[in-house]
Amino acid sequence: MRADSSPPAARGRGGRILVAIGYGVFCHAAFVLGVGAMMAAMYFGMSRSLGTLSAPWSWIANAALLAQFPVAHSLLLTGRGRALVNRLGPGGTGTTLAPTTFVAIASLQVLALFALWSPSGTIWWQAHGAALVVLCVLYGCSWLLLGKAMFDAGLSVQVGTLGWVTLLRGQRLIYPKMPTTGLFRLMRQPIYVAFTLTVWTVPTWTPDQLAVAATFTAYCLVAPLFKEARYRRIHGAAFDNYASRVPYWLPWPGRPRSPSGRHCEPAAGRVRISRRQG
Repeated sequence: MRADSSPPAARGRGGRILVAIGYGVFCHAAFVLGVGAMMAAMYFGMSRSLGTLSAPWSWIANAALLAQFPVAHSLLLTGRGRALVNRLGPGGTGTTLAPTTFVAIASLQVLALFALWSPSGTIWWQAHGAALVVLCVLYGCSWLLLGKAMFDAGLSVQVGTLGWVTLLRGQRLIYPKMPTTGLFRLMRQPIYVAFTLTVWTVPTWTPDQLAVAATFTAYCLVAPLFKEARYRRIHGAAFDNYASRVPYWLPWPGRPRSPSGRHCEPAAGRVRISRRQG
């Protein structure tokens, strides 16, 4: 468990409450819209969206939309990126609101990608009958698995509740412990695995969906490496011990698992670092 900031020096209790609620409402509205747009757009294989550009401009615009999420998302997790996020709050509240701000930005990026995509108009394959039922079940289960992974990782961090609720209560921001229970007993990156499953279990396939699936699969394979590098800096030998027992991506048979119900603590007691454990 990490404390990342002192209690915010609010101008007044009323002002602090208004800021907290305002950020919370905006964050969660953006989250719902972003996830909803993603679920709907991918269900139709990216063949339905608000983008209206024609080739070749649609290729350029779609490529930019596709690149902006992994690039900006990763940059915001760097030291300079976190410093920028920490400044995006009034009256010295930015650091406390950082988890909320980060989720809000990511949600807007997802919304832009899936709402503004310009479909190619080409549909390679659509499921019908029993195949449609099977794929709908798999698609739904992939999203449920993603929800479970987010819950195990700390739902307050994943959906942005942590920041604005902490500010609302006038408390110090404390991140949850490094997750090692639930799905994290089976694999170190269940969120990325579940996210990858969502892009491959859709009932409609188009060139657009293939581009999205290939890009995000590559991102989900590579991005966790940088996340784990941060974990090693923060948790040291405790993370190395956890990583030695639990596989990176897939729970291969015969691979030893982490002990049930135990969290890995930082090796040298409390660690106070102004970094987001995302």
